[in-house]
Amino acid sequence: MNIFNELKFHIQAVVEDEFGTFPTDVMRTITVELPKDASHGDLATNAAMVLAKPLGKTPREIAEVVRNRLLAHPDLVAVNVAGPGFINLTLTSIFWQRQLLTILHAGTEYGSSNLGGQEAINIEYVSANPTGPMHIGHARGAVAGDALALLLQKAGYNVTREYYINDAGAQTDVLARSVYLRYREALGDEIGEIPAGLYPGDYLIPVGQSLAAQEGSSLSALPEHEWLPQVRQFAIAQMMALIRQDLADLGICHDVFTSERTLHEEGRIPQVLESLDTKGLLYRGILEPPKGKIPDDWEPREQLLFRSTAHGDDCDRPLAKSDGSYTYFAGDVAYAQDKLSRGFPKLVMVLGADHGGYISRMKALIKVLSEDKASLEVILCQLVKLFKSGQPFKMSKRAGTFITVRDVLDEVGKDVLRFVMLTRKPEQPLDFDLEKVKEQSKDNPVFYVQYAHARCHSVLRQPHAQEASARTQSADAALVAHLSHPAELALIRRLCYWPRLVESAAQAYEPHRVAYYLYELASELHGLWSLGNEDPGMRFLLEDNTDLSAARLTLAKAVATVIASGLHVLGVEPLEEMR
Repeated sequence: MNIFNELKFHIQAVVEDEFGTFPTDVMRTITVELPKDASHGDLATNAAMVLAKPLGKTPREIAEVVRNRLLAHPDLVAVNVAGPGFINLTLTSIFWQRQLLTILHAGTEYGSSNLGGQEAINIEYVSANPTGPMHIGHARGAVAGDALALLLQKAGYNVTREYYINDAGAQTDVLARSVYLRYREALGDEIGEIPAGLYPGDYLIPVGQSLAAQEGSSLSALPEHEWLPQVRQFAIAQMMALIRQDLADLGICHDVFTSERTLHEEGRIPQVLESLDTKGLLYRGILEPPKGKIPDDWEPREQLLFRSTAHGDDCDRPLAKSDGSYTYFAGDVAYAQDKLSRGFPKLVMVLGADHGGYISRMKALIKVLSEDKASLEVILCQLVKLFKSGQPFKMSKRAGTFITVRDVLDEVGKDVLRFVMLTRKPEQPLDFDLEKVKEQSKDNPVFYVQYAHARCHSVLRQPHAQEASARTQSADAALVAHLSHPAELALIRRLCYWPRLVESAAQAYEPHRVAYYLYELASELHGLWSLGNEDPGMRFLLEDNTDLSAARLTLAKAVATVIASGLHVLGVEPLEEMR
């Protein structure tokens, strides 16, 4: 149950009953939110402010009418008009206590929503070049994209997870030449120092050995133009197997893998360019050199250009160079058309911070290709800086120039890596200390949240909790009515904010809000627990009061349920015991 939506629907019904019907866009702007000052009440609505202009009345006039009607609501103990016309609502203790029963009945499905109406949405994330193992920067985008997919699914969207394999660029030829060198090494040739421009990482040694085991020395007698396509295909397959394994160990499994090379080979690029040309969106011209760093696809010669400035971009974009070869953006055009042809009205791309220049051109492209019927959201992930005991973590020898996801997974595990990656907005730089995340303290959000979940289960396992725990199986309104302490009611309120958080985070494409919420919920639980250290009467288990003990165990079950629900959205396993 989303209490915000329930009260909003009730207020809208009151408004229509008192003042008549209003356009949908007016009614949609009526909101029920948390008040800025908690002392003003539990919730607040802007209904009177929204209706003032359509009705030609002052907000306070409207607010008084709405207030008088709302006072009849059985779950509202106080309704007050504040400031220019905000209406503050205070709910009864009985209402809050009753929500525990709703949470336990729903289980970890609590917070699930039909907000998305099963609308199809495509999320492309990771899309690391298949030239080596995933590095720690890729992990941030991978976790952000996967958590967003889980969040949107909980909010009622039909999500497709997609990985775009960039296997058509010059970097794959560099990979093939690097693997061929390791292939010769596996055959016993002395290769010396890895030449500049090739990939030096040791991760290519087993790839070269596998190629030698499969082909023997047959490739060594061939000229490059003959062995290159074969080695390239083999190397890409090996790298993608490595990447898929890293993703699987990170808890990520994509639904679709789309190959850039396949789009080229199937002639998708000329097809979509012809379509753009018939719409008058292509022309041949010479672009002015951009200010600052000159991009790779700029040249002072006539090129085939896309009129992206006509659709919000800051400059037109090259699709083919003067020699007729396609630019990287031409592949993006074909890929975008491929996604749209599969029926996605919503597209999300999770990219590295160095792709900021792609946002305006991609949005212009989606607008044109979909005839303004599809939307695109781009999420940029900033860099991750790894530390160990406060000192920068040295790069991986195996990778050659970067720290791999495998390095970090082996050090801290999947759950810690995923949670930490979501403790900051993607647009903010992230410092990841490999020792700090192992600390058992409030400063370590991973431990703090997991400990709250484990703590709830620990009290349920106490030998002398059996009788009270059995009572929780048939908990009713009379039992939870024993939870009257302000700290208990505050914790229940926090639990009830979870469905609202799911919807607002999904609408904003911000799964990190879930991590923030879980930390706040854990803090409330630990605070209530600490009261028992100061006042024995506030402990969860009381030998002389089975009813109150059972009520508090019901609260503990509800907290564990909501934490588990949130951790599932983050792709993190809820722990019942801390070791």
